[in-house]
Amino acid sequence: MHSRELSRAPAPARITTSHARRYSRRGARTVTPDAYYELKAALALFGRDCSALTDDERVRAQNVARQYASIETVVLSSDEASGVCLSPGAVKKALGELRDRHQDADSFAATLAHAGLTESLLADALRRDLLVDAVMAKVGAAAGQVGATEAEIFYYTHLDRFHTPERRTARHILITVNENFPENTSDRAEQRLSEIAGRLKAKPGRFEEQAIKHSECPTALNGGQLGEIRRGQLYPELDEALFRLAAGQLSDILRSEMGFHIVRCDAIHPEGTVPYAEVAETLRQRLTEERASKDAKRWLADLLKKTRTPAAG
Repeated sequence: MHSRELSRAPAPARITTSHARRYSRRGARTVTPDAYYELKAALALFGRDCSALTDDERVRAQNVARQYASIETVVLSSDEASGVCLSPGAVKKALGELRDRHQDADSFAATLAHAGLTESLLADALRRDLLVDAVMAKVGAAAGQVGATEAEIFYYTHLDRFHTPERRTARHILITVNENFPENTSDRAEQRLSEIAGRLKAKPGRFEEQAIKHSECPTALNGGQLGEIRRGQLYPELDEALFRLAAGQLSDILRSEMGFHIVRCDAIHPEGTVPYAEVAETLRQRLTEERASKDAKRWLADLLKKTRTPAAG
């Protein structure tokens, strides 16, 4: 759980954390958002650095930057931050990941320059960002693991969440229509697919081979494999035909906005409910993570409220 999720701002593209505010072991000083915070917010909101923002976008980025600054201040000044430390190499790894997001060293340097940062300042900002993550994780972990009984109760009281609709495993062969190419005019494309359909009628087992040789869809590389399909995922003409087929059956020639198709239903997966045994462990893990996330959010909200509420006196 990261503090940026709690600021009600969209999550940034992993340049995360502040650097303008100076933080000491005794507490955080006055929050003064600067170019780094704006960079973080600019990437989060608009996917661009500050130099590419409009005036209105910059104002919005500055407002979000203040939220980032406030969160870091209260989290790292909290009692819960005491004793939290990072694993060796964590900052170096995070810095490397940021470099890798750029095309080359020059573009990375340009991003830092636009923000008024050096690698040293960025590394310090990342260190604090990772500490915020670690504190939030510590708070969340205090909630403990969700037990098997609790997970099973959740499963049986939310069975609708574990319902799976009918699915079909399918393949297809596509001949596209493009009137600018003689072999792909509408009449010629339909004729070509009719010839393929004739071969498949005689030898249905040649479907994958014919798809590899003739299909003009990228799925040709996998023998026309479409994977498991739910209703509504294909063009309406294909969708309707596929869900009328029996397993192993071929469709007639179908027309879509892409061109002409033949579809084969390889398998039918009826609708049903995923058994508890199949989801037990992942469900328990997910519920544990959700509870940790909620507890950490609640803790942070309370912390921010206390910070912003003047003491009575």
